[in-house]
Amino acid sequence: MRTDNVEYCTFSGWVDPPADILPALAGDLTCDVAVIGGGLGGMSTALRLAERGQDVVLLEAEFCGHGASSRNAGQVAGAPGGDLQLLNLFYRKKMPGMVRLAERAAHYVEDLIKTHGIDCDYEQNGNVFAAVSRGQLGRVRRVAKILHRAGGHVELGTSEELGIPRGFLGGMREVVGGIMNPGKFTSGVRRALLDSSARVFEQTKVTDVTRDRGQVVLTTAQGVVRAIKVVLATNAYAGEWDITPPRLSAPIWVIEVETEPIDPARLAALGWTRRSGLVTQHNIMENYRLTPRNTIVFGVRRLERGTTYPLPPKKPDPALVEELAEAFARRFPALSDVAIDRAWGGWIAITSSWLPLAGQIDDNIIYSIACNGHGLAQAPYVGSLIADLLIDGERHEDLAGLWMKKPKFPRPMMMGRLGLRTIWAVDRFNDFVNGSRRNARRGSTPTT
Repeated sequence: MRTDNVEYCTFSGWVDPPADILPALAGDLTCDVAVIGGGLGGMSTALRLAERGQDVVLLEAEFCGHGASSRNAGQVAGAPGGDLQLLNLFYRKKMPGMVRLAERAAHYVEDLIKTHGIDCDYEQNGNVFAAVSRGQLGRVRRVAKILHRAGGHVELGTSEELGIPRGFLGGMREVVGGIMNPGKFTSGVRRALLDSSARVFEQTKVTDVTRDRGQVVLTTAQGVVRAIKVVLATNAYAGEWDITPPRLSAPIWVIEVETEPIDPARLAALGWTRRSGLVTQHNIMENYRLTPRNTIVFGVRRLERGTTYPLPPKKPDPALVEELAEAFARRFPALSDVAIDRAWGGWIAITSSWLPLAGQIDDNIIYSIACNGHGLAQAPYVGSLIADLLIDGERHEDLAGLWMKKPKFPRPMMMGRLGLRTIWAVDRFNDFVNGSRRNARRGSTPTT
């Protein structure tokens, strides 16, 4: 697969930055609720508050949708994130609530698209846990049992039954959810927010969060916001202030790449008839999905831990782009001559428990964080539930399932550089073993 002319994007490959970026806060103001962070979680919180008549201010360091909200693969998940076998082992009683949250979050996003008329190329076709080996197929079956028992809506099948490429052995399809252009969706939510009564300030980095006389004080370069309540909706960027609970999450850098446009006849020959997004069952997944522009977007495969705040701006590592290209050629050998057109990346947040979290710091600061790679659906939904909590004073059952009584978190296991490298090495060893077995059955020489 050709990687000699890749465009390395500093933002996203889905859309361009907005042409109407708002000016920074200049001066001091007061409000009932201030939201820090203009991703999907923060925008949805502020939008819901504004729709319910609240005096809300949103502060965003760059522009709304600048972070992972616009940079992901655009797969609206209908199941929880993380290793579901491990989660079921440690949190079996929580599984029904986690599954309910994931499915309701996907439906909430679908309603948001309809309510605000957002044109984001949404296709309600589910996503498939796709197996590339017999071992992964066994894992898929075990996960399907867990989700069925927890009330999830999934279906097992062969690649032909699920309408996925023939290079995969089969898998499990989430009935709820689908695929979209996340950049267009985020832009649509941003437009709805700007059309509301919320006061939005972009290019406004919060440098400090303190308390004074029963209010929360947000300091920026050119002004101060004093609020009765504050919502921290900064996800991977949450560790920049002393008020943030230690070890709330680990910031992780992931990348996506996109092929050049592919002849529709060649795409049709893959057997990808239902167009569902795919996630492999490696410990660190590979994801693949079709787009309306006749390209394939794919990525992840390797995770890189951020260690210092503020998180640095990054471009994708060309070596990882090469590695992703090699994996693509193995999954889609008929397309091994296709070139990669562009690559981009973004910071996401992973919690030590692999569970999405929400909670409160003292009486007037609420945080929500780390949908662990499934924030495209869950972040907007949780944001709306936090807004309702601030107004009604009661936690919805889905928010209650995430709620932490005390903001104390252990160190995230295996999220250091050595741990992530070890997980990657295990995946590559298994790929080698499975590839050797396939070649042995075909009578050819084993290759990596």
